[in-house]
Amino acid sequence: MNNKHSNIFLVGLMGAGKTTVGRLLAKHLDKCFYDSDHEIVRRNGVLIPVIFEVEGEAGFRKREECVIDELSGLSNIVMATGGGAVLSAQTRAVLSARGTVVYLRGTIDELWQRTKHDRNRPLLQTADPKAKLRELYAQRDPLYREVADVVIDTSRQNVNALVRQLELKLAALTVQPDAT
Repeated sequence: MNNKHSNIFLVGLMGAGKTTVGRLLAKHLDKCFYDSDHEIVRRNGVLIPVIFEVEGEAGFRKREECVIDELSGLSNIVMATGGGAVLSAQTRAVLSARGTVVYLRGTIDELWQRTKHDRNRPLLQTADPKAKLRELYAQRDPLYREVADVVIDTSRQNVNALVRQLELKLAALTVQPDAT
């Protein structure tokens, strides 16, 4: 199996289930699991909202870009990326080159239900967080689609069914001959 298919990178908005799906998928496929946000917190010793407060979103994105570049260079991994990782053209290129990218797509209402009580979402600490989710979706959906090898809808299915469906889609990708 070439490196493009040995790594799986999950992209999507906050609340799409990247960490939950990623952990289970990695377990099923006997791969190591990484979450780029968790790795940033581990390395810096502070939560993401603190990084946003001290360095702003730009400072956080630079840290995110470095961590994703480093982790994506590993082999045989499943990595959940932060929702805004695709904002970086460099990160999109790295993800595309080093693995199979899966876009976990949820509806605004479902993402809202999953994130509305989470205080570790600095971008949602606004007067109208649901409107912010809509804005983020409009901005990022085209980028997720651009980088994705597989798009899977996360709505109305439990994580086990979703991971089984994803495994089938990934298996179908690996048996197709490369177009290059």
